[in-house]
Amino acid sequence: MVRRVGRTAGRWARAVLLRTAAVLALVALWEAAPRLGLVDATFLPPVSEVAAAWWELLGDGQLAEHARASLARSFGGFGIAVAVAVPLGLLVGWYRPVADLLGPLLEVFRNTAALALLPVFVLLLGIGETSKVSIVVYACLWPILLSTISAVRNADPTLVRLARSMDLSTPRLFQKVILPASVPAVFTGIRLAGAVSILVLVAAEMIGAKAGLGYLINASQYNFAIPQMYAGIVTISAIGVAFNQLLVTVERRLSLWRVPAAA
Repeated sequence: MVRRVGRTAGRWARAVLLRTAAVLALVALWEAAPRLGLVDATFLPPVSEVAAAWWELLGDGQLAEHARASLARSFGGFGIAVAVAVPLGLLVGWYRPVADLLGPLLEVFRNTAALALLPVFVLLLGIGETSKVSIVVYACLWPILLSTISAVRNADPTLVRLARSMDLSTPRLFQKVILPASVPAVFTGIRLAGAVSILVLVAAEMIGAKAGLGYLINASQYNFAIPQMYAGIVTISAIGVAFNQLLVTVERRLSLWRVPAAA
């Protein structure tokens, strides 16, 4: 047991070192390339200038204001998508009549890019908060829905037959067999949707928004405040990484029943 824990800790430490080294190498390259004239510093300023711009935006409150606006829209749309897509995916994956009824509609809409429908959302819902949250809901819906449907349909049939032989009711079957087996696949879709919720929102905020990280990036570009533009991009990346790690932690907490692989 002690030996296995030691090996696990060693692997974790090596992984952290490799990831840290990769990030530091990227930062060093970003700093050196414009200073050595490898790229035009006007369009790709050194990372130190971007960091100074980021700190200035943080100090005067602009960064917090724009990040707060984006997070409210992104997390709101993401939460609605999870609340709708997971139950709907369970129904479509488990009940064949529901799948037959909704299947054609799902095929049509899941192949329609969210950003292609952005003008439609703006025309129908205006340029306010409703259209921005709605486009996030639409974009996040499909990764979660499709992964949930796949998870239910790919549940171990032996376990399902065994549960039925024990006369478990459908709600108990879902609770004891389907839901635990579906957690990893469902969270794969949820993590994809978490990334999509931020990326799509940034594009939506570039149209008719007065606050948000997408607005900050777009306004900085028009005003040729390039360091501020990159500061907004870096902030979005950091939020995406942090959100993904949060979802990974939640997934692990919900998957404690899974037996770890033997060392």
